[in-house]
Amino acid sequence: MTTGRFDGQQVLVAGAGVSGRSAAEALLAAGASVTVTDASSDRLAALASLQAQGAELVAGLSEPPAGTDLVVTSPGWRPESPLLSATAAAGVELIGEVELAWRLDQEKAEAGPDPTGRRAAPATWLAVTGTNGKTTTVGMLESILRAGGVDVVACGNVGLPVVDAVRAGHQVLAVELSSFQLHWSDSLAAHAAVVLNLAADHLDWHGTLDAYGEAKSKVYAGNAVAVHNADDEWSARLADAGARPRARRVSFTLSAPAEGQLGIDGGELVDRAFGDRVPLATLADVHPAGPHNTANALAAAALARAYGIGPHAVADGLRSFEPGAHRSVPVAEAAGVSYVDDSKATNPHAAAAALRAHPRVVWIAGGLLKGADVEELVASNADRLDAVVLIGRDRSRFAEALARHAPDVPVREVESGDDAGMLPAVRLASELARPGSVVLLAPAAASMDMFTDYAHRGRAFADAVRAVLAAVPANGG
Repeated sequence: MTTGRFDGQQVLVAGAGVSGRSAAEALLAAGASVTVTDASSDRLAALASLQAQGAELVAGLSEPPAGTDLVVTSPGWRPESPLLSATAAAGVELIGEVELAWRLDQEKAEAGPDPTGRRAAPATWLAVTGTNGKTTTVGMLESILRAGGVDVVACGNVGLPVVDAVRAGHQVLAVELSSFQLHWSDSLAAHAAVVLNLAADHLDWHGTLDAYGEAKSKVYAGNAVAVHNADDEWSARLADAGARPRARRVSFTLSAPAEGQLGIDGGELVDRAFGDRVPLATLADVHPAGPHNTANALAAAALARAYGIGPHAVADGLRSFEPGAHRSVPVAEAAGVSYVDDSKATNPHAAAAALRAHPRVVWIAGGLLKGADVEELVASNADRLDAVVLIGRDRSRFAEALARHAPDVPVREVESGDDAGMLPAVRLASELARPGSVVLLAPAAASMDMFTDYAHRGRAFADAVRAVLAAVPANGG
């Protein structure tokens, strides 16, 4: 018999995507009366199975139905959208799917064992946010915990809705959280959490960098252990602002660690926070290589150590970690030129890390900047650019910055507005490359002007590379 806090509530789910479906299913199971709305009738039609469970599907609602107790929004919906504005004006509580997952999880402490045999105790949440590196860090954390024998699943912005992970009854959740998800959370209190870094991104949604940072800082609310990046000013600032006074403060650095830190010493990842100069792994255990991924590994290790994982599991987990697609992935090499897919570099901060990994680059860049600025990105990496090929709607912003900061670097533009533009972009890049160059797709911008998502963009790049190389005679003549 359902007796939880959602039993009998009238709940509106805003958004019929993956997280919306999961939220609706969980609420129906919890005894709520559920309505789902979305601007797309096609997306709603895909949820027809929920109707058989009692949900009502209504397209295009601009205000919550009379009697609504709670609205659960998908993360991308803006606060100023008509429905959410009307919800706020009506005084109806408004949360996101992650906050719903947290509340459902906390109910387990009071509910006792359920008929399916799932765990009655809430999971331990270990949370990761930041502008870049979230998915890699969560993957590393999941791998480390599994090496330590823990029942863990990576969830959240990484793909698996947190509601589904909670309902599956895992012991530990390695949760990737976006600024949107955190914006719609108000009681989430992970056991340990980290803000990896912060740079201008999603300013079209949040309005200002300060507002973006404020959303990120919510990951520190209620933590027992608050982890921050000592090498990133914003990370430290947000930990100061968001962590509760009694939280244990731990940081990580790419330098030799001080007391209370994890860091690098003599080619090893060393822990001086949860132990006395305890070696955790070697730099060779971290892959893909590069300073940004070493920082991600240190963050993952800090969260795992906060949970009580031993040093051997850290090394074993990092060695067995399989990086996700489109993150510094080598695609091919021919005539001394390498081709690397970093389509996941969807903002200037991520692209800067990708560029720094290579001394000589033919850079394929461009897309939707979402309010971000590329001046510093271009200025700080001008000396490593052999040439640049620009794609996407905001390519003129890149061209203007390149004219100011890298006037001698050859720049070519591809005007295509869809995915067909990747083939001529790679063809141009291949023609501009010389032995020792890396043709690097690191767009520094979002993909939706030309592609379905960054994965589609990365696949288009790999396909184009193969097509261009296949068309080149083996003898080069």
